[in-house]
Amino acid sequence: MKTMLLSTLIASTLALTASQAFAADDVNLRMSWWGGNGRHQVTLKALEAFHKQYPHINVKAEYTGWDGHLSRLTTQIAGGTEPDLMQTNWNWLPIFSKTGNGFYDLNQLGEVLDLSQFDPKELQSTTVDGKLNGIPISVTARVFYYNNETWKKAGIDYPKTWDELMAAGVAFNNQLGKQFYPVVLEHQDVLALLNSYMVQKYNIPAVDEKTKKFSWSKEQWVEFFQVYKKLIDSHVMPDTKYYASFGKSNMYEMKPWIEGEWAGTYMWNSTITKYSDNLKPPARLELGSYPMLPEARDAGLFFKPAQMFSVSKTTKHPKEAALLLNFLLNSKEGVEALGLERGVPLSKAAVQQLSADGIIQDDDPAVAGLKLAQSLPTTLSVSPYFDDPQIVAQFGTTLQYIDYGQKSVEDAAADFQRQAERILRRAMR
Repeated sequence: MKTMLLSTLIASTLALTASQAFAADDVNLRMSWWGGNGRHQVTLKALEAFHKQYPHINVKAEYTGWDGHLSRLTTQIAGGTEPDLMQTNWNWLPIFSKTGNGFYDLNQLGEVLDLSQFDPKELQSTTVDGKLNGIPISVTARVFYYNNETWKKAGIDYPKTWDELMAAGVAFNNQLGKQFYPVVLEHQDVLALLNSYMVQKYNIPAVDEKTKKFSWSKEQWVEFFQVYKKLIDSHVMPDTKYYASFGKSNMYEMKPWIEGEWAGTYMWNSTITKYSDNLKPPARLELGSYPMLPEARDAGLFFKPAQMFSVSKTTKHPKEAALLLNFLLNSKEGVEALGLERGVPLSKAAVQQLSADGIIQDDDPAVAGLKLAQSLPTTLSVSPYFDDPQIVAQFGTTLQYIDYGQKSVEDAAADFQRQAERILRRAMR
């Protein structure tokens, strides 16, 4: 406790010293992020608190939903017009900073950014060639959450194994009707789930970064998509054709989710609140077990930084941007404003503050989900290249080929392997 208090005191002293050092001309910064309305509101509140403490620094907020955010940022970075401080994704590092020079090296900003609040191991995950390209806000993993009211109506327990997950689809169809599904997954979530199954079965990662190739054979790629087809045929989740019939809004805003017809999801623990908040009362989301194959040595989790904050390599005000970053992640005011909106924070000062405030609680779905993920065996790391946006998009297209009857599973698997390997070669060269 004394160590944590000392760390917090150091962080506060650092911020005060920085405040005195920057009492000069007005500075204009831009900050961007994506998310839902809840994230927008708490971040705007934090920026308002920052301006009160540093009135000479004006921050223009640029926020969007997830759709289109990456393409917009890509255009900005290509033109050197990106914001000074950006919320970024771990799997964007190979896109924007393959050699570590795509973002400002935050190691150079220790004068105002208290890096001691973060475990060196976590900072290493966002370091490229010795350059700290971002501060991981939190870590996250996909786990299963279930609508307690709908599952109660179905009369079955939450599944603990892959076989029980398959059986749940049949039970939902028989007990509740064909419009009810145990879970709903978007294509990027399906990719992560199938990867988990394959890693559990074969104990090899999808991507071998040393050889810069996929590890799986042609037969294994066919099995990969056969598992998807079995999930669909077993009525575990709606296929892409049925899902598309509800439009292009966020999944948690769709009527079947709100009404409980889609009764669970495989989702990042750090974002689960917005899914739970949209359920029709008294329904709530409860954490389920993680399905494991017998003898599996690795759960195959996508365990990664939830998001990062990165500073533009072209910013004219790197110290002020770092001061803002330190305020958001380490200061009392910033931490209280952001809460758990971006997941359980990694900053020691933030954890201490939110625990003292009663915000971090063991029975919170986001906290419980993180603890479950941390308890599972994860000896193999998932390559950020497997989460490459182009590979993810190609996977979504491949699922549509299968669901719309345009290609057999075998043909779809061969086509995806060919296209994904081409994307991987280009990304890793």
